[in-house]
Amino acid sequence: MAEPTLQELNDSIAELEAYRNRLREDVIAMGKKLKLPQKRIDATVAEHAELQRLEEVLEQLLKQQEIMTNA
Repeated sequence: MAEPTLQELNDSIAELEAYRNRLREDVIAMGKKLKLPQKRIDATVAEHAELQRLEEVLEQLLKQQEIMTNA
């Protein structure tokens, strides 16, 4: 598999960050709609498996971006 270009990497990071933010907002909105306490909403966001995975992937992509930028 070929290495992505820096532009492709930047685009992927931007798209994943936008998705992560939308998902986080959706989880928060659902919690508010269900009238959950704020602490429970925060815990749900912190424990959300897909949000955790997105953070891991974004961290890897940001490291790769840094390497490519400094190369």
